[in-house]
Amino acid sequence: MNRTVGSTLICASILVMAGCAEQPAKTSLTPESPVSRQQADARTRAELHTQLGAGYYELRSFKVAIDELHEAMQADPTYGPAHNMLALVYMELREDALAEQSFERALRINPLDSDANNNFGWFLCQRKRFDAAMKHFEIALKNPLYQTPEKAHANAGICLREQGNDTAALRQFERAREIQPRNPAVLYHLADLSFRRGLVGQARELLQDIVRIGAPFGAEALWLALRIERS
Repeated sequence: MNRTVGSTLICASILVMAGCAEQPAKTSLTPESPVSRQQADARTRAELHTQLGAGYYELRSFKVAIDELHEAMQADPTYGPAHNMLALVYMELREDALAEQSFERALRINPLDSDANNNFGWFLCQRKRFDAAMKHFEIALKNPLYQTPEKAHANAGICLREQGNDTAALRQFERAREIQPRNPAVLYHLADLSFRRGLVGQARELLQDIVRIGAPFGAEALWLALRIERS
């Protein structure tokens, strides 16, 4: 199987998530402290420019996105999501050195940031740096406050498939499905793994789940459906 298309399907859903990175909890600052007010104003500006940068990223207006994210970091250099978002922009532009540098800055600010760890893991997986990628997925998943752990499970599953470890990949995809049953890319990978294990009926049912949720079939899914019916 050509895994590139399947990986692209899941990547698209991960990057949409990453473009809407979770905002850190705002610090309670007293109105009597002018320094605290300045810090709060700086953080607010950083959040706003990061949100704008994420929006332009999704529109693929990368130059404007970079400008907005630089504004965010100028307002508050310690705002990790701005560095994480900038890394995603550079990742899309194939500026690998700049992307890695930005991911590392985000994780120096908050080593336990699950979004940044998940995104950096995906970046490393795509560059075949599998061991390092898996470590970042594991860190992301250890955070009990991580709001979208299914995305790290799904990315870890793809990374394991790229390494040829379908057994471990299956566990990751099953965990992702337990958390979010309607992710079409996860359903596709589970269907493909079921078919490879000779579970044709189960594979067919998983593909039908993709149809039920109204997700479009990509070329990989259509090819899998054809092979299932031939079986």
